[in-house]
Amino acid sequence: MRNIPGLSSLFVPLLFGSVLPVLSAPSNGLAPEVTSLNLKDKLYQLEAKLPDLEAPFISVSPEAKKDGVVVGALGVDGGNHELIERYAMELAGPSKDPKAGNTDSLLISYKGKLIVEAYYRRGRANFPHYQMSITKSYTALALGRAIQLGHLKLEDIDKPVVSFLKKLDLSKLVPGAEKITVAEALQMTSGIRLGDDQSKALTKDVGQLKGLGEVQAYLQHSAPIPPSPREMKYQESDPALVMQVLDAVVPGGAEAFIANELLAPLAITQYHWETGVSGLPKSAAGSSILSRDMVKFGNLILNKGQLQGQAFIPEAYLTRATTAFTKQARGDGYGFFWWSEDVTVNGKSYHLIEGRGAGGQFIITIPELDLVTVVTSHNQGMGDTLKMLPERIIPAFAKK
Repeated sequence: MRNIPGLSSLFVPLLFGSVLPVLSAPSNGLAPEVTSLNLKDKLYQLEAKLPDLEAPFISVSPEAKKDGVVVGALGVDGGNHELIERYAMELAGPSKDPKAGNTDSLLISYKGKLIVEAYYRRGRANFPHYQMSITKSYTALALGRAIQLGHLKLEDIDKPVVSFLKKLDLSKLVPGAEKITVAEALQMTSGIRLGDDQSKALTKDVGQLKGLGEVQAYLQHSAPIPPSPREMKYQESDPALVMQVLDAVVPGGAEAFIANELLAPLAITQYHWETGVSGLPKSAAGSSILSRDMVKFGNLILNKGQLQGQAFIPEAYLTRATTAFTKQARGDGYGFFWWSEDVTVNGKSYHLIEGRGAGGQFIITIPELDLVTVVTSHNQGMGDTLKMLPERIIPAFAKK
């Protein structure tokens, strides 16, 4: 492995005790890792206690690990060496804004090859980074995988959610709830509206939210659902509806399906996915994924649902998932739990498809450049990645 001179650091073994992993001490140029890692632990809490790396690890020729990631080298396989290294180094420095600049990893894949792999602060090559709302993006891919395998048809997503959830008590639903479609839930346009007092009252007795209880509560205690089209609202209820539909249509349930049919074929085994109050995998946030594995999701988007030359997620579904149905104030578009935006760099416009998570977890794909960039962070809010990264990365790969 070829690392940027002077940046390959020595790591001192640190014992965290019985509840925290132990940091390894590689002196062989390999990416920093933790040992004694138990994927059943609450990784979010453990991650917050990881000490910052003494120095950044930046590789411009990442290690081949037989993990399904094809590797290459910056410059040799594309990309402007000087521009990328300068940006990678800057991410290691202190930030003027305490809410931003806490980057933990930066990975760049170009034309299907991982050519940059960098870890900072809490970043570790083998520690799955906690994922906030980008978990929604993975949930959307899981539903697409179910369509590919024939557990439901593409046109089924335009059917009402309740048509798949046979054990709901329809007699108690608010008017209009029976008309919410799966696609509308994927777009965050279900129209479900719960007051704060209602939400607090429901969560006082989580037992009533087990199984279909969570969805029953959303659809029963919401304000009446207006006709379509409805205003978008970013909330937990909509991805919860989608996860319940997935659980209802796949054999063995959503948890096993995600593990065996979505993640395993992508060689994603080092992960954690928290369980929600319903007993199903959380869908609004709660997964923990390796940075290298996030790259695989980005390449799946670029390859229009193809994995190793075979259809893995239907292209027609993925097109809908990554097409903007609604526009936000700054011009961001939203599809099926995936964001999109158009940015202008050096006078040229580029279309970006993105998975986003609060705190700064991003999968940013630029189809025109065949480029995937992954960033993980522990910022307050979104940080400045969405603004800064395209300006710094695109010029390194754009044709003159």
